[in-house]
Amino acid sequence: MNPTRRLDETAAGMYVISATPFTAQGALDLESTRSLMSFYLDCGVTGMTILGIMGEAPKLSGEESAAFVDASLRAVGGRVPIIVGASAAGLDNLAAFSRRVVDAGAAGVMVAPVPGLRSDEQVYGYFEQVAARLGDIPWVLQDYPQTTTVFMSPSVILKMIADFPNLVMVKHEDWPGLAKITKLRDAERAGARRVSILVGNGGIHYPQELGRGVDGAMTGFAYPEALVKTYDLFKAGRIDDAEDLFDAYLPIVRHELQPGLGLAVRKHLLMKRGAIASDAVRAPGPKLSARDVEEVAHLVRRMERRVAALGL
Repeated sequence: MNPTRRLDETAAGMYVISATPFTAQGALDLESTRSLMSFYLDCGVTGMTILGIMGEAPKLSGEESAAFVDASLRAVGGRVPIIVGASAAGLDNLAAFSRRVVDAGAAGVMVAPVPGLRSDEQVYGYFEQVAARLGDIPWVLQDYPQTTTVFMSPSVILKMIADFPNLVMVKHEDWPGLAKITKLRDAERAGARRVSILVGNGGIHYPQELGRGVDGAMTGFAYPEALVKTYDLFKAGRIDDAEDLFDAYLPIVRHELQPGLGLAVRKHLLMKRGAIASDAVRAPGPKLSARDVEEVAHLVRRMERRVAALGL
């Protein structure tokens, strides 16, 4: 296995959130793990994140999580950095798992707040303990209040950035969140330490977020090459082309963001694209109806026509 450079504040581009493949019977599918990693690399991603919320991490046993991490690291072979979701109810488990995956070759870990934190003081106190337990391991702060139910103000995020040197990235998924991005970048221009900011939520506001100063996306969209190309066009100064391309994919982005059903849509598209053998979502989870599948196929046909017409 090739060594992977540790994650740092310069991370940019498209860090795809990986699905976790299962067989039709619900078992962890390590053969599809290999094909999925190859698919993501072929799409031109600059990094990957595994065992995130989209990766159904809470549905895996500890042994399955370790097996999936090892299979993913072997398949990627250090060609791009891999971040591993390490959120856990107990800090002992979080720290031990984080150390294991980084020792195995992961570039860093991502941590979300535990439910129930209601004030800036509580948020800071929790992550102060996380940072102490992680030690020298680089980590990503996941700001996803729609799922975690924990809102983190810009001021507490900036305090954590100042106080925790191994916090190197904010995974920004607050919604609406454009104003928060501006506050973080304005603080940086005023002298705050710079960290990477990658955005999620399927990338639904990606062109606007790039305009606000984010460094890229970290999301599981089933067409990651679209976000790779959008980023490249934007950075080349071709802003209108970037938006036109993104707009062609936007109906699918939106369709994948449906609460509950969206993961099934995403895995179905990954299966249709040959990345995984089965679109199974581990129970409890949604399953697409025949009508759902027809609608997805319709959206794909429209997207393909629009992308071809753009010629970008």
